[in-house]
Amino acid sequence: MEYRNVWMENGIVNMIDQTRLPFEFRIQKTKSYRETAEAIRKMQIRGAPAIGIAASYGLVQAALEFKSLKPEEFWRKMEEVAQEFLNTRPTAVDLHNMVKRMMAKMKKAESPQQCLQIALGESQLIAEENAEACKKIGLLGRDLIKDGDGVLTHCNTGALGTVDYGTAISIIKFAHYQNKKFIVLATETRPWLQGRLTDWELTQEDIEHYIIADAAAGYYMDRGDVQIVLVGADRILPNGDVINKIGTRTLAVLAHENNIPFVVAAPTTSIDLFPKAENIKIEERDTKEITHIKGYNEETKELQTLRLYLTDWVKNPVFDITPAKYISKIVTEKKIIEPPYNLKKQLQNE
Repeated sequence: MEYRNVWMENGIVNMIDQTRLPFEFRIQKTKSYRETAEAIRKMQIRGAPAIGIAASYGLVQAALEFKSLKPEEFWRKMEEVAQEFLNTRPTAVDLHNMVKRMMAKMKKAESPQQCLQIALGESQLIAEENAEACKKIGLLGRDLIKDGDGVLTHCNTGALGTVDYGTAISIIKFAHYQNKKFIVLATETRPWLQGRLTDWELTQEDIEHYIIADAAAGYYMDRGDVQIVLVGADRILPNGDVINKIGTRTLAVLAHENNIPFVVAAPTTSIDLFPKAENIKIEERDTKEITHIKGYNEETKELQTLRLYLTDWVKNPVFDITPAKYISKIVTEKKIIEPPYNLKKQLQNE
């Protein structure tokens, strides 16, 4: 199936509503920067690159709304909007990198009207660069998967988390295009169940796969059913530490204990080369993501939300930090990086 996850047309941001998948394919249309920011908060769009690109389009919407203001007021409003987008999801560095890039370009404008034109062009450039980067990740990484392999993946790292192709799933797709025969084991990824999105994407590509409980990963590794673990990243630090979906660290430790390569795939926009401790925040989301679950009622043909627990004593961190010592390779669009990691040095001439 050919589709893009997010795009802008006539001032409206279009995105695949990921809260409805896999039972309903619906395009969510946001007509203002406020609606776009809310869609990011509600995870109608998710994935580090995807939310950064949605925020870039949101800045275009803001520039369109405020273009008639005097320059001083215009820039005050734009700074407020930029901060609003930065606050939507605090952990993913693509969001910060793309918003800062947009604002830096826009500030070169001599008027609000010129700023709008610059914003339009830059947001489209960011989206195209991401699509091309993800394609290159797939092409560079495809030979890591061999005929007969069992590939374990976590969360959703496909086109739904980017503009197109994806990151770890891009590698899986391009290995599939080589007519290799392999099996994908995809964790369901509690509590938000991103495995349902991975299932949907791999089904579109006719790639053999099975959804497994998060806790079953060690069982399949011990059986010899996993030859490589492929994950994405929301933020990669210069020393190779990776911040990604909760449960990634657990899989990395299990892979290390079972001598299985643990590979991270991400565009260079996900690398935070100049991290500040105060900027690295592990997002904690609504506890209802754990105490409640959404599913499809086959009798009523409707999506329903059910409560699973009586208690509200719940913690819901949605990212963890995987130390570099557990990571075998980092696949970017520029090169495949191997330890020891010094990403500033390893990428400086790329």
